[in-house]
Amino acid sequence: MKAIVVTDQAAGTAGMTLVERPEPQAALNDVVVQVHASGFTPGELTWPSTWTDRFGRDRTPSIPGQELAGVVTALGYGTTGLSVGQRVFGLADGHRGGTLAEYVAIEARNLAPLPADVDFTVGASLPMPGLTAWQGLFEHGRLQAGQSVLVHGAAGAVGSMVTQLAREAGAYVIGTGRTADRQTALDFGAREFVDLENDALEDVGGVNLVFDVIGGDIGRRSAGVIRAGGMLVSIAGPPEARPADGLAIDFVVVPDRAQLGEVVRRVRDGRLRTNIGNVSTLDDAVAAFNPTERITGKTIINVRP
Repeated sequence: MKAIVVTDQAAGTAGMTLVERPEPQAALNDVVVQVHASGFTPGELTWPSTWTDRFGRDRTPSIPGQELAGVVTALGYGTTGLSVGQRVFGLADGHRGGTLAEYVAIEARNLAPLPADVDFTVGASLPMPGLTAWQGLFEHGRLQAGQSVLVHGAAGAVGSMVTQLAREAGAYVIGTGRTADRQTALDFGAREFVDLENDALEDVGGVNLVFDVIGGDIGRRSAGVIRAGGMLVSIAGPPEARPADGLAIDFVVVPDRAQLGEVVRRVRDGRLRTNIGNVSTLDDAVAAFNPTERITGKTIINVRP
């Protein structure tokens, strides 16, 4: 099968190559999925799990990619809940990855059924942003209706999901980003926009929750705009500053079949729009991951065009 592999962490996306690899076999509780579309987050190439297994052993050449949509072609021993021929989407384990390939072996519990009226490209764009937004807002942030949320990177793949889900939950959403991101953030449901290139973040006043995808100086300054009892939720690493009278948490997204179902249900109902910035083929994936200009939104690889 065709697959994208990486062997050199220092090379980043430029070190990706398209090669032939053996098709994977389904282990205990696995399924094999014929991948129709795959999402990719460049940050994967900085994660230790891309390069080593759980015991710290080198696992290169490894196939990156954690998001997928496709069709089940084989079941491992003991696998229940899915069937051969079923359309599925989901999020692979970080230490296995493997979705930037024509086939992937993945734990069945990491997948959810993909309805027939949701195409594979959309399905592959949902797992990482959708689960990250859901878990950050509702599990870790404990968002409630009537609260205010400051969403950094509101025009991006994750930020746009956070904005929409928070708005649907009854929150007042303030988005942030670059100057060029203003209209996109507003289109996804932000009520206000803070231009991080020209506006003062501190002028926001007090908010109940900050969802931080940036970290660094922006993360530090964000702690100061959180109301008493509020929450700073970060996916950019441990917060460097904490709210004076609130809480701060960082988390790593985990697969969850039920939450995937909640996300895709909202897509079907028209309550949630995915944010796809670029679509490419597996043959052209390396070039797509090394764009010559900035792309806002998710890069999706259609493995079976």
